[in-house]
Amino acid sequence: MVNPWLALESGADPVAHTRRVRRAHEAFLADGTVLPPVRRVVADSWRRSARARAASDGAAPIELDEAALRAYRDAHPLARAMPVFRELLGSIAQDGAHLMAVCDPQGRMLWVEGHPGVRRQAERMNFVVGARWDERHAGTNAPGTALASGHAVQIFAAEHYNRRVQRWTCAAAPLHDPRTGRLLGAVDITGGDHLAGPHSLALVQATVRAAEAHLAYGTRELGASLAALGRDEALLAVDGTRLRLGRRHSEIMVLLAHHPAGLTGEQLAGLLYGEREISPVTLRAELSRLRQLAGPLLASRPYRLTRPTETDLTAAERELAAGQLTAALDAYPGPLLPLSEAPGIRRLRTALEDRLRRALLAARDPALLRRWSQTPWGEHDLEVWEALEDTLPPHSPARDVPHATAGRLRTAYGLTGSSVAQRSADDPRRPPCR
Repeated sequence: MVNPWLALESGADPVAHTRRVRRAHEAFLADGTVLPPVRRVVADSWRRSARARAASDGAAPIELDEAALRAYRDAHPLARAMPVFRELLGSIAQDGAHLMAVCDPQGRMLWVEGHPGVRRQAERMNFVVGARWDERHAGTNAPGTALASGHAVQIFAAEHYNRRVQRWTCAAAPLHDPRTGRLLGAVDITGGDHLAGPHSLALVQATVRAAEAHLAYGTRELGASLAALGRDEALLAVDGTRLRLGRRHSEIMVLLAHHPAGLTGEQLAGLLYGEREISPVTLRAELSRLRQLAGPLLASRPYRLTRPTETDLTAAERELAAGQLTAALDAYPGPLLPLSEAPGIRRLRTALEDRLRRALLAARDPALLRRWSQTPWGEHDLEVWEALEDTLPPHSPARDVPHATAGRLRTAYGLTGSSVAQRSADDPRRPPCR
């Protein structure tokens, strides 16, 4: 079976393949049609890029200036893994034909290293530290698509959504915190067409495994943690062993972690099912299956977790309570179990999101407001876009996008005239529009 994450089949002619993919790329930009031989992972990425209105011929935006980059990078968990990246990829990156890059979960480049001549070529498309290379801002590319798909991937030449990047080929893999499973970023190797072979993909995957082992070494505690923000299925880590849970088991674990004293069957059923009439046997069956996975971590009478379990939900709440808004945003990869309809989960999800965005609105920091507005959960938040416009200098060109977006959203929501803040002041009973 052909590996769908590899760019070229064995024996394929890269020049002919590039020509066919370039024709398919032009057809897609013209009418949205995806033609052979475009791989499904690339077609899916092109569609995401088009929906996000990523530029098909432009430079990736630079979001972190030198001072902000230095402070953020020094404190980032991946800084501890840089010796591994340099040992395994550094010699290749210095050979005059490649670059090694490491980005955070938002696709912001934290390190870009390699031969100075190759770096100068990459600077022409803003493949530099501080630039944003997620799909939303740079279109299909290996680090951005690895983050979006959650899988190591090669992107070959004309498979890139942005024409300015199509002379390059790259391979990247996402990297996770070995204890909590939280996404930390991605590692990438970028160069010419020769990277389209299986060796480059295997190399970045091996580098990620070594880096995750390095991060785990010396920090592996006896303990349990749960990652459920921005995930439809939670990741449970117990004593260094990670386990992906199903959706119902994810809900149960989040609720029990949030209620360390435990819950009766009736209480847990109410948080899971609300007013729906569910047989007690149904809940007991779910808990029995979960116990087979979680083992002695799950106890009954009342239902509870037998050990303290750190969750990314509580981590984000802790940063928020301490007034560390940047850290809270870093700890918030997305809403809690976003597809869950369980009443208890919905309350926790809404409470955290509301507290976080209220803190952002109160802080009036344009960089933080911009970060929120560029997420899938914040891109339609009219109040945030208006606040962002209001925090920028009156004649700044940076006001153009928030001004236009806020106007478009007011029209879409059937609102005219004054801003959300002014409407709320005029009528305090009217909640701000979301």
